[in-house]
Amino acid sequence: MLAPFQNRRHTGGMSSEQTPSEQLLRDAGLRVTAPRLAVLAALLASDAHPDAGVIAQAARARLGTLSTQSAYNVLHALVDAGLVRRIKPAGGPERYETRAGDNHHHLVCRICGAIADVDCATGETPCLTAAHDAGFAIDEAEVIYWGRCPRCLAAEAAGPAG
Repeated sequence: MLAPFQNRRHTGGMSSEQTPSEQLLRDAGLRVTAPRLAVLAALLASDAHPDAGVIAQAARARLGTLSTQSAYNVLHALVDAGLVRRIKPAGGPERYETRAGDNHHHLVCRICGAIADVDCATGETPCLTAAHDAGFAIDEAEVIYWGRCPRCLAAEAAGPAG
């Protein structure tokens, strides 16, 4: 995992020292900007799959100011560059994660909306074979498993509070 966002002073010229996040952005062909570093840092600091609002709030805390639209713009650039993955569970906001480019799926709690990663059962892309491919060259299968997370199951077993 990348090192957390480092707040470094600009000393005038180009520094030969770069953070892993700066190098990651450059390697993906993206300019290194404060908003991109702050959004990437917010994602790296999260152990969840945050939505854009949570990411924007965390990035704002690092920068002092960042519009929600700017956060969305950065997220879209990071997704397009393959650095971040966007998932879209039905009935909820888009969520983001830095685990991109591998072969994994997601578990989503129907009650609280918690999301967990789950590796592909077969280990090979696309994990599933369509009954009919309609002429497509299938290279990925996106699976979302729905159920109840351990915390919600425990609360349900404990019965109503009161």
